[in-house]
Amino acid sequence: MNGVPVVRPANAGDDAFIEELQAIAFGPGRFARTAFRVRERFPIDPSLSLVAEVDGVPCGSVWMTPISVGGINGYLLGPLATHPNFRKRGAGKLLAREVTRLALERGEGKFVLLVGDRDYYCPLGWEPTTPGAVQFPGPVDPARVLLAAADPSLAAALAGPIAAFKQG
Repeated sequence: MNGVPVVRPANAGDDAFIEELQAIAFGPGRFARTAFRVRERFPIDPSLSLVAEVDGVPCGSVWMTPISVGGINGYLLGPLATHPNFRKRGAGKLLAREVTRLALERGEGKFVLLVGDRDYYCPLGWEPTTPGAVQFPGPVDPARVLLAAADPSLAAALAGPIAAFKQG
């Protein structure tokens, strides 16, 4: 593998690694973050929980939370974290791309939303949303709310509060 990251589904054996990784990446303040509030209300989808490895060593993880906005189903990406010893090797971008591809291919959700740096995510296919249009259950920087979708115009059109994924 020569130190190239690969992605696999997370399993129960990864729980301790993921918890420790999130603590390292985001510190104790992670529980106060608005995205954490969303995940408190709406559970992550374990089938869209991925781990990155380099030479068999776990080095990153990503979760996906099914949500809806304005009656349209989609997903909230995050947290996405890479262990500091493995940064700048592409694991984070690989996780973001792969979990987004898997989620959208299901055809149950039309978008993947996240709060993140434009410089990091926009080259991967995310678009800025209309500032303030997507309402989170707490403060977020509206310039950091980004969306990936098969229909890029959805980034400008999506509006409303984050709500439960609509079944059926």
